[in-house]
Amino acid sequence: MFSAQTTDYRANLGGMTIAVCPGSYDPVTAGHMDVIERCTRFFDEVHVVVAVNAAKTPMFSERTRVEAIRHALDGDGFAQVKVASTDGLITDYCRRVGATVIVKGLRQNGDYEAELGMALVNRKLANIETLFLPADPVLEHISSSIVKDVARHGGDITGMVPDGVAPMLMEIIKEEKSRS
Repeated sequence: MFSAQTTDYRANLGGMTIAVCPGSYDPVTAGHMDVIERCTRFFDEVHVVVAVNAAKTPMFSERTRVEAIRHALDGDGFAQVKVASTDGLITDYCRRVGATVIVKGLRQNGDYEAELGMALVNRKLANIETLFLPADPVLEHISSSIVKDVARHGGDITGMVPDGVAPMLMEIIKEEKSRS
């Protein structure tokens, strides 16, 4: 029989619920947008947070990633979504804004194994639970890496990214090619 320990790990769903959707968003994809939209159905406030990782070299600058997400969210239905960035621990960001849950989208490509370790660390660090949302089967093949690869090779990324992202991506690829 299960017995409750002294630490209560249940998310506090009384009052306002705030969720954080962290990611590199390099670039934001249709799959990311699907997870963000679905989060708005469950939480009073959703923070989409560009997580800056000094160990990675993103294609888009931090500022550009934040602006691309804001532009993609410009419209009805996203009034409770806030977009920000952080170069610290995501749990510190969660504490600052009063978030009780981190939301991560999962594809069938092994995302669970990678995300589970982070979820357990986040729970240990800040008593913040992680909610995994399965990707929409229509979008689960899309990743930022695949989008960049397809675009670099001249493929059509229509429908893989929000409308405003494709021209930004093509401009960066054009600049990369001119430098080489």
